Amino acid sequence: MEVTSSTASSSAASTTAQNDTEDGVVSSDFETFLRMLTTQMENQDPLNPMESSEFAMQLATFSGVEQQVRTNDLLGALSDQFGLNGVGQYAGWVGMEARVAAPVAFDGSPVTIFPTPDEGADRAVLVVRDEAGDVVQSEEIALTGDPLTWAGVGEGGIPLDNGLYTFTVDSHAGGELISSTIAESYATVSEVRAGTDKPVLVLQGGAEVSAETVTALRDPATS
Repeated sequence: MEVTSSTASSSAASTTAQNDTEDGVVSSDFETFLRMLTTQMENQDPLNPMESSEFAMQLATFSGVEQQVRTNDLLGALSDQFGLNGVGQYAGWVGMEARVAAPVAFDGSPVTIFPTPDEGADRAVLVVRDEAGDVVQSEEIALTGDPLTWAGVGEGGIPLDNGLYTFTVDSHAGGELISSTIAESYATVSEVRAGTDKPVLVLQGGAEVSAETVTALRDPATS
């Protein structure tokens, strides 16, 4: 039985379609393709043999498709792993300072805090907690929500240790606590990661927040 070039190509296409249905990708079984070429050569018409260039063309075509499939698979894997569709747009945030409600990495430099007392409050208190969650400072603040500068000085004027600190605004009304919210401050973005649903920003000191919670962004060189 004579196996022509069109027959071999048809067989390859049939094999490709079957694998595409079963596995979702084109088969890259190169040995199978070589066996098909060998069979084709053994059964060709000796009076009308195929040109060697035709075999070379089939080989090059198969190799090109194989490489393209592998490239597509690699790109798909990278996209799934890093969430490029979401992370890419935040890549420029690395090194910038993001204003967000999160723990602050204190390194001895004053920290600017943006408190937001509850609108129904008649009294507001800024509570500062260390990384262990212990209260290290507590003071009453104005209800206007004006920015505050925290110098990192504890009782008796003793400087506090470097580390992560959380600033919470406790709002009171009629002697009752009505809300407790983390105050915003600026923190340097050190890394952007692909989260389960949304990109995650890793701040200086290790705190992690959703990119959607950032309310402002600034260049530390000009701030």
